[in-house]
Amino acid sequence: EIGWQQGRAVSFLPKWHHDKVGSAAHIHQSLWKDGAPAFYDSDAPLGMSKIMQQYLAGLLKYAGETTYFLAPYINSYKRFAKGTFAPTRIIWSVDNRTAGFRVCGDGTPGVRVECRIGGSDLNPYLAMAAQLAAGLSGIEEGLDLPAAAKGDVYRGRTAMLPTTLREARAAMLRSKMLRTEFGEAVVRHYARAASWEIEEFDRVVTDYEVARGFERA
Repeated sequence: EIGWQQGRAVSFLPKWHHDKVGSAAHIHQSLWKDGAPAFYDSDAPLGMSKIMQQYLAGLLKYAGETTYFLAPYINSYKRFAKGTFAPTRIIWSVDNRTAGFRVCGDGTPGVRVECRIGGSDLNPYLAMAAQLAAGLSGIEEGLDLPAAAKGDVYRGRTAMLPTTLREARAAMLRSKMLRTEFGEAVVRHYARAASWEIEEFDRVVTDYEVARGFERA
């Protein structure tokens, strides 16, 4: 309604033009226990408690497997481009907007982790469920957190995020963690939803194909 009043269209499409930056839906996360932040330890580096380190390690370990729930459509992956403040690698850093996971509020009780992978087209309930499943798995598995990246993480050497919906679907289907936390039926349901999106995109002739090949083919 606000957009209509201003004569504007409102869209949740993550990447409406290839020359423009995309629209994201970043998820800030922290765990609390008995009214106190479980992620904070004043004696730990950056104020990150062991629980927070393990939680973030889980987010990293399962980032590829959970990407579908953060980027569920074909267009979602066109947002992942270097130099646009959208992530391309499975990596974490401190207050660095080129990383997939950014630690904010370091050294304070407000320390938290921000997942920057999600696009504006995500389902917030599914996205948060996937993040919790990954993070809590990290705690249960007692994972160690690798060192934080510094500088331009686009130049990093860590694993890449899925670059297409096909890749994200395949990673989701390979995930034992998601089958344990979500159940086989849920994983299969969303794998089929991804397949439908892929099949329809493959079937439809795009404006790009017409512009590029109509008079040349």
